[in-house]
Amino acid sequence: QVQLVESGGGLVQAGGSLRLSCATSGIIFSINAMAWYRQAPGKQRELVATITVGGSTNYADSVKGRFTISRDNAKSTVYLQMNSLKVEDTAVYYCNAETTLYKLRYWGQGTQVTVSE
Repeated sequence: QVQLVESGGGLVQAGGSLRLSCATSGIIFSINAMAWYRQAPGKQRELVATITVGGSTNYADSVKGRFTISRDNAKSTVYLQMNSLKVEDTAVYYCNAETTLYKLRYWGQGTQVTVSE
């Protein structure tokens, strides 16, 4: 079955760094793009970063210059390197994959990132 498994979340002090990983498996259709979203309590789910099959990336203005999305094709894994973390970055971070055919979207279970003062 399709699985997206996030890892790497945790508690970190403001200014610190974390690296999130998302291991994917079981997706039969070609992947058009992968992305990281986040959702803080009481807020809408927010797109953080995307990476397309061609390797192009896009970032939310709030994280541009601090976060980097990347991929490891051999491991079918995408990463989110988060530097200079702020308290406002506290959220559950979700991995997402979009297929080229039918624009199907799959979600991971999420990993909690908590940034303290």
